[in-house]
Amino acid sequence: MDLQVTEITVLPGKDKNGETEHFDRIVIRSGETLAIVGPTGSGKSAFINDIEVFARDDTVTGRTVLVNGAIPPDDYVRDPAKKPIALITQNTKCLADLKVAEFLEMHVRSRKIEGDEIISETIALANEFTGEKIMPEARMTSLSGGQTRSLMVADAIFVGSTPVIILDEVENAGIFKDRVIEVLRRYQKAVVFVTHDPLVALMCDRRVVMRNGTVVRVIEHTGEEEEALSVVKKMDGILCRLRERIRAGEALTGGVQAL
Repeated sequence: MDLQVTEITVLPGKDKNGETEHFDRIVIRSGETLAIVGPTGSGKSAFINDIEVFARDDTVTGRTVLVNGAIPPDDYVRDPAKKPIALITQNTKCLADLKVAEFLEMHVRSRKIEGDEIISETIALANEFTGEKIMPEARMTSLSGGQTRSLMVADAIFVGSTPVIILDEVENAGIFKDRVIEVLRRYQKAVVFVTHDPLVALMCDRRVVMRNGTVVRVIEHTGEEEEALSVVKKMDGILCRLRERIRAGEALTGGVQAL
């Protein structure tokens, strides 16, 4: 991409009563994570849609989205190949009946990337996000939800090299959330999570609280929630281990000791 994206800025719009939202601006920079939280119907999807389409006070919310502090180029909106945002949802599916390696090879060619190792590296990274191993010869249409989302995240990092990634409730697919966040930070991606998951919300640098279609609060990660985060990590670890054991067909006998 000609323009290196270092930050995305969301400027306030209007609430359902026509009042200006109660925030000055929300900026997410490379390597930062932002969680969007709130009850169903609170406006989370509209918030990420504004980012994904680079709203210019032309959506129902009236928000404006800037790239590096300015209105983004028109081709960011019109040309999918130049769009610096990857949106991955829990409903993401592949309709092409290709093998995993063939799917990635097609994307690599379209991006004019040289070197075959990127395909194996992408699959290897995807397998760090899911307990269900992805094989190069597997058909894309046969992948589970967790495998598909894991592959799409790895693809956005290595092949698409997308600077901004939006993940919409992908934790429901059973991916290793803490590992995903760790890797995305390491590769300096600006990441937006729409989530109901306490672990994801607490691990993010900031979380935007939505209610009735508007932003009601922005909470910074200051370290005051570290104790809560530690407890949630332990609980999530137990649930992950249980999920993998149940998938493996184990019987959880032995009471509490079985956990």
